[in-house]
Amino acid sequence: MKRVALLAGALLAVGCGEAIAPNAEPHGSSGPRLDVAAAGTGGIAFDQHGGKLGETTTIWQDFRPTNPHHGDAIVATFVWVGSTNIITRVYDHLSDAAWTPVGNTYTLVEYVTDGVNSMATYVATNVQNFPEGTFPNGDQDLVVHADLASPIQDGGITMTAFTGVSVTADALGAHQSASGSGSTYPTVADAGTLPIDAGALAYAVTMAHGGGATDVPAGFTSLTALTSPNMWVEPDYAIQGNAGSIHPQWNLSFNSPGTWVATALVLRPAATELAFIVQPSTTMPLMSIQPAVTVTATDGAGHSVTSFNGPVTIAIGTNGGLVMPGTLSGTKTVTAVNGVATFNDLSIDQLGNGYTLKVAASGLKGAESRSFNIGPL
Repeated sequence: MKRVALLAGALLAVGCGEAIAPNAEPHGSSGPRLDVAAAGTGGIAFDQHGGKLGETTTIWQDFRPTNPHHGDAIVATFVWVGSTNIITRVYDHLSDAAWTPVGNTYTLVEYVTDGVNSMATYVATNVQNFPEGTFPNGDQDLVVHADLASPIQDGGITMTAFTGVSVTADALGAHQSASGSGSTYPTVADAGTLPIDAGALAYAVTMAHGGGATDVPAGFTSLTALTSPNMWVEPDYAIQGNAGSIHPQWNLSFNSPGTWVATALVLRPAATELAFIVQPSTTMPLMSIQPAVTVTATDGAGHSVTSFNGPVTIAIGTNGGLVMPGTLSGTKTVTAVNGVATFNDLSIDQLGNGYTLKVAASGLKGAESRSFNIGPL
């Protein structure tokens, strides 16, 4: 019953998406389409989603009616009937008559085939250069587009935008793909186990030929499935609360022999602020503050961001010198390693009460320590 209900819900959602689609389109398509939108605060959050099947000469989709936000990461997964990668270019443009180029870079992360169908996943981070907001006329929508080397029998795209993803070169974490076959329920489509940091995003897509109606992987949120006579496609995502690993597996239903492919990837969160993880403690004048003052970069949800490796500078915040202002000595700019900056040799020369230290890094919200004393008490 659960599998039947899931499949019915997917078909209903695709039908509704087609019925309410605006008329303005870059070019014609016979396939179903869908768009949903949501928002979140703190760390990585779902922003926009869209997709459709039924493409034969090129594959495209616009975010309709609301564009993603600048700085988002877009994950675009293309699927088609065929056993070789015939995508020649992935790019973006607006949905106006001129197809105004936008210019974000979409990088191939994974390609996989089961010998019948193919799946290729591309990622663009820190997307820019398009108008934000909602455009009821459909002439300013952001379009993600794939050119093909040759026509296809059927194909499409499912794409999702997320806010809060790192804009650094190592925003992309682990990724992998797998394929297999089955003929009954449950047939397990297994994308494999991926290491993941706290606050990071796991994004996974499965496609089945001759089957579908999946059970969502444990801990994942399902986005709307796409169906056509040739394939059943479901994207899912999870934002990890704790560092460890994540293992997306789907239970597919086949009534006859069929095949499946699956892809999963990890995107790391953006660092937005600094936080003290080892506070300064009371010590004597001119003596090194021990244990060493330690700071970490965090995302908006408070998770440490291991991809941050920038310089962090420390200084006196509140100067508590009793006779004269204290001076901070030691290495006051430290390059973070895996998101953590450790200040090993800090000292202050003047007795005082209620000192604080403050830290700063380019592009991040700074932080101020708890108060501490320089002296015997």
